[in-house]
Amino acid sequence: MSVNRFFTIFCIVLLGMMLFLPGTAAAEKEVTVGGKNFTEQYILADFARILLEENGFDVNMQTGVGSSVARQALEHGQIDMYFEYTGTGYTVFYDQDDQSVMSDADKVYQWVKDADAKKGLVWLEPLEFNNTYTLLMRGDHAEKIGIESISDLAAYMNENPDKLTIGVNAEFWERPDGFKPLMKLYDFQVPYGKIRRMDSGLVYQALRDGNVDVSMGFATDGRIAAFGFVVLEDDKNYFPTYNPSLVVREDTLKKYPEIEEIFKPLGEKLTTTEMQKLNGRVDLDNADVGRAARKWLEENGLI
Repeated sequence: MSVNRFFTIFCIVLLGMMLFLPGTAAAEKEVTVGGKNFTEQYILADFARILLEENGFDVNMQTGVGSSVARQALEHGQIDMYFEYTGTGYTVFYDQDDQSVMSDADKVYQWVKDADAKKGLVWLEPLEFNNTYTLLMRGDHAEKIGIESISDLAAYMNENPDKLTIGVNAEFWERPDGFKPLMKLYDFQVPYGKIRRMDSGLVYQALRDGNVDVSMGFATDGRIAAFGFVVLEDDKNYFPTYNPSLVVREDTLKKYPEIEEIFKPLGEKLTTTEMQKLNGRVDLDNADVGRAARKWLEENGLI
């Protein structure tokens, strides 16, 4: 074999190898996925990572932050996308409180989609499940004192202000759709000393162990059924609808329009029941988030 022919073959082989090395042409599609700091958000962020990687993207992850930080990161281009909830967009980022809008899944989605379009942010089709806030009690305790709804709780608190201790996380205490406006709508007060503020992951344990009597919670949390909790009926429709949607920067979507099709099947498969199971695998069975997310995607034929 001549030297020139050997050199030509060597260059072809080398070029072929380079196409599969990180940072070369095969990995030119690069995005950053954000996420908040609770179990469901870690799972959703890993769904995004896995689906994008399966479609040839190099994915950077920036998770574990609060709602405001995630939102600012998206607006400033520090991340390209993250899953946000329609109710959060409407009540927190836009400070809206029209009950006829925020309690209607279609209306609140369209409202935030239209508003964010002006900021160059695109809400993809929402997922089916609704992870709204809830108030929880231990089932046996709620039955013993006759509480089934938030109105029942309000009446009991007004008659027995020092009997019950309430557990909330810091965000729910301060949010415009959180505990303070809820007390105003349902017309009751909780003495400040009967409020316990703690991390989101601890409120369920505190309720289970009897350290609090009522706690905030999330509708898709797997611990609700596992710990024998009951969800108090929101009989005045206070809590907004919280359907999650992948919110993507418009410039990112224009660069990679295939992102919309990549995520469409996820919205069709991920129901409230399925999300409860996933949250339970992580919070109760101590499953690794990434492995649980990948297993679910495989089981449902998405990868």
